[in-house]
Order: sequence, then structure tokens, then C-alpha cells
Amino acid sequence: MKINSKKIITRFAPSPTGFMHIGGIRTAIYAWAYAKQNNGTFILRIEDTDKQREVKEAIPHIIKSLKWLGITWDEGPDIGGPNKPYLQSERLNIYKKYAQILIDKGLAYTDINTKEGIEVFRQEAMKQKKPFLFRNHRPQNPPLWDGTKPLRFKVTNIKRYHWNDLVFGDLSAGEEALDDFVLIKSDGYPTYNFAHIVDDLEMGITHIMRGQEFISSTPKYLSLYEALDIKPPLFVTLPPIMAENGKKKLSKRDGAKDILEYHDEGYLPEAMFNFLILIGWNPGTNQEIIKREDFIKMFDISKIQHSGGNFNEEKLDWINKEYLKLLSIKEKKEYIEKFIPLNIKNLPKYKDKTINKIIPIIFERISNGKEIMEMSQNGDLTYFFQRPTFEKEVLIFKPDKIDKEKKYKQISNYLTQTIVILEKIEEKNFTKENIKKILLPYAKEVGTGDLLWPVRYALSGKDKSPDPFVLIEIFGKNETIARLNYAIKLLP
Repeated sequence: MKINSKKIITRFAPSPTGFMHIGGIRTAIYAWAYAKQNNGTFILRIEDTDKQREVKEAIPHIIKSLKWLGITWDEGPDIGGPNKPYLQSERLNIYKKYAQILIDKGLAYTDINTKEGIEVFRQEAMKQKKPFLFRNHRPQNPPLWDGTKPLRFKVTNIKRYHWNDLVFGDLSAGEEALDDFVLIKSDGYPTYNFAHIVDDLEMGITHIMRGQEFISSTPKYLSLYEALDIKPPLFVTLPPIMAENGKKKLSKRDGAKDILEYHDEGYLPEAMFNFLILIGWNPGTNQEIIKREDFIKMFDISKIQHSGGNFNEEKLDWINKEYLKLLSIKEKKEYIEKFIPLNIKNLPKYKDKTINKIIPIIFERISNGKEIMEMSQNGDLTYFFQRPTFEKEVLIFKPDKIDKEKKYKQISNYLTQTIVILEKIEEKNFTKENIKKILLPYAKEVGTGDLLWPVRYALSGKDKSPDPFVLIEIFGKNETIARLNYAIKLLP
């Protein structure tokens, strides 16, 4: 049998059930970072022995999810390695080998109980107000195991187990946690309780990153390690990721998404990585933005927290916005165009030149890509590529005592004079700063709102839009004047 070496070897061993919970992804990140930090080995292993829950294409989904976040592995199902195969369904002979060791030691037996028989035992235990334990109902002379019935572990050392966890310290559990459990099912596949111990031994795993839900099962694992005469790996128990209200673990019911849904919503992988590492771990400083390479250097198991960390989408948005700021102009343009819908892209005036001009406006308003889609749905992008239409009533800044018809005439005069002013500005000086300098005195003369409100509406068709001086620069002299003339034509 292999003995754990001094070299750090960690693993991530998801089941191919089709949903990649962020809790599992965080486990993978910590295991990966610890191996990288110590020049060790990180292994991707697929625990596919529950065929009823397996989802088609789940393994490529797992691989894509990890690679999106920049997590790579030294051994795995797609690249092979010295411990292949890395799919548990292809390692059945290995499990049978260890099963035979336990059989030869008298520590495993064929389970001949039927479901009906087990139910009778359960009912008897309930009547006696005792816990139901398989070890109290072992068959007297079980037949030799031939693989057609379950093989059950025979726990013989009923005692209190003590172990050390690198996060939670000294832990213990007593006899109530020990029972005979199935090693290999009647379908020939091993249970998780057996397979992961065999695989970790065979692959030389030194540190197991796992969730708190496995603490209660640890005595079972320790009894099996003992039966096989092997030294257990070191346990690193991670706190749960809690729902936003902090009252329970984050689940689908609470809005938990598959990790690649965040990809589809425009969260950058660097931001998602950064966000996840901070749920349950703290660098010991106020630093919030931590890049992958820095995290590898900074990661310290002793700084993993005991209590669960809340999933705070507001914080995720803030982190994502910080990473969006770091994108180049080219990358920002590519990012925007991923989320602008086709109905806008198909507009005749959808041009790169305009896209480049509105990049700052969009990035000022968003934290993720889905917010670009929301802007599109709300009509906050269309007017950049298509002249808006509206009713003349919206051009009035505020209702006042003046007759409406007189007000329309007044607005028409203001817009006409605005065109006169703009026509005198040379194209090379047609910048928001210069336009503001030249147009603002006139606006103050006639009433800032009375002028800039109809200008804004004429350009965007919206009561909420960027600064009208910004819009004038984006549209340029000709388009700006054309839009102002459209508004004038609506007026008497």
C-alpha cells in the first residue's frame, strides 16, 4: 500500500450531478491554492459511482467551470497522470482489491438483509426506543461475497475517536457514530464512504479539504483507516457558505446558482475567484481585492474561519466592478458587445465609433453584464443608435403658469438658438467641455432647466440620461442638430 508522502497532494472530487455549487468550487480553490503554494500536486477526481444521479455532460461542465476560474490540475480525467484512471467508475478492480483485504481480515461481510427485513429491525428499535444499528443485526454465517449483494464493513472497535482538524482543532465522537456501513453496493459500485478512502490512499492525498457535513461521519472513516492499517490524511474542514440572511446554508431554494450562470451574467472569473476566497477566509488585513497569484502566496489554513460566511451578492457586484475597471478599452468594448441584444446590434446606426464613445457611460452604470441587458430592455441604449420619438409635452421642463402654446413657442426658440450656437463650433472643438463652456451661459440666461431639459429629451427621448453635454459630444454636430430639429418640428 502507498504511504502518504511529505509532498503536499490535494484533490477535488466532485460528483457529476450537473450542478456546480459555489461551495464546492470554493473547496476546489482552497485545495488548489494550497498545493500550488507548496509546490505540490492538485488532482481532479470524479466520483461517479452513483449512476442514478449522474447527469450527461456533467464532467465537461465540471472541467469548464474550474478552467473558467483559472483552476488547473496536475492529474485528472482529461489529462491522465500516474494515478489514472480518475473516474471512480473505472477503478472498480482497485476497490475490490481493498474489499478483499477487509474480507480476509474478517472485517467485511455479505449483507443478506432485504429491505423488508431491515424495516422490521428498525421498527423493533423504535419500540425499544433505541437507535437502529446494523451492527446489532449481523448475519450469523453470511455467504462468501460474490458481488451480487452489498458488502458491509464490520466495525469491531467500538470506541470514542479523537482526531485533529487543521481548522477546528481537536474533535471527537463516540460509539453512537459507529456502525457497519456498505462498502460496495449490489450494483458493483463502491459507496462514497469506501471509495474516497481508497482513492485518497492510492493517490497519496495528504490534505483533505471538505465541508462541515463530513465531521459527523469521520469516526466511520477513522475506523476504516484503522482496519486497513493506514494513516489518515490531514483534515481541513471548511465553514459553510450561508444564504444572504445568514440563517441557513445557501441552496438552490435560496437562489444558489450553478457557477457558470455567473459567467453568463457577466461576472469576470477573476472577480468570482476573489469573491469566493473571502467567504470563510480572511487574509488578516482589510484587503478586499486579491488576485489569484497573490492568493496562492497569502493562503493560510489557520485563517480559515469556523463560522459560515454569507453569500453577499452586493459585495460580489462591488468586486466585479473593481475588476471591470481594470479592463482595457478593447476588452471593455468586447465585454459590452456580449450583452447588447441583437435588436440593437441590427440598427443601421450601430457603429463601432459610437460604441467606443459610450463605453465610459455604460461602465459607470453597471456592475455586471446582466445590467447591460437591463439597460437595453429599459431603452437606455437604443437612442444612441436610433433617433428617439416622443410627444412634444415631454419637452416642458416643469408645469408653470405660462400658456402651453406659448411655452412650446418658447422652447422652439431656445432650441433654435442652441442650434445657432452649436453651428458656430468647429468640429475639432466639439467636446463636452467646450460645448458646456459655450452653451451654459445661454442656458443660465433663459433658465438652465428650461433649456437643458428639452435638449436632453431631444437627444435621448428619456428623462434620465447622461449629461446633455456628454450626449452632444457623442452624437457630434450633425446628429445633434438633426435631433434638435426633430424636436423643433413637433413644436408650433
